[in-house]
Amino acid sequence: MGHIGSNAAIHPDATVGYEYRDDAAPVRIGSNAIVRAGTIIYRDVSIGDGFATGHNGLVREDTTIGDNVLLGTNAVIDGTCKIGSNVSMQTGVYVPTNTEIGDNVFLGPHAVLTNDPYPIRRDVDLAGPTIEDGVSIGANATVLPGVTIGENAFVAAGAVVTEDVPADTLATGVPAAHRSLPTALSGGNTLAE
Repeated sequence: MGHIGSNAAIHPDATVGYEYRDDAAPVRIGSNAIVRAGTIIYRDVSIGDGFATGHNGLVREDTTIGDNVLLGTNAVIDGTCKIGSNVSMQTGVYVPTNTEIGDNVFLGPHAVLTNDPYPIRRDVDLAGPTIEDGVSIGANATVLPGVTIGENAFVAAGAVVTEDVPADTLATGVPAAHRSLPTALSGGNTLAE
């Protein structure tokens, strides 16, 4: 199974250390983890302390996750991703291959990050988004491939982000337009550390 830290609660119907390749490194999960039924965590995954999942989450290979991260019910991290600490990915979030997420980030229910600019039509290198520290992304928002969301930016629910969002900026609409971040939304996220 790999290394599981102290005080971990792994449901018997969860799969920790899914073997997709014979030479894959064992999974590592820090202390105080809660992995709920139906969740699958591949080998070649390293997770810090305080990790928790809802039901039926998926974490694929070559992924590194920091401390105090929540992976909601039916949320997917599709592998080869780097996720910081104090990150909350709510129900149904999709994180594609080659994505980087910083610290203190919130991804609302069914937020979708993408990595393929021309699905099936062209053979291109997949480039997931970069979500910098302190970003909030609202429910049902979509972030297109290769886009960077700057530090402490706020993406409104339902927005479709087609280009980089500068730090401390509000992105709203379809396609998302950038505005000054209202005072009420400034200061970054206060997720538990």
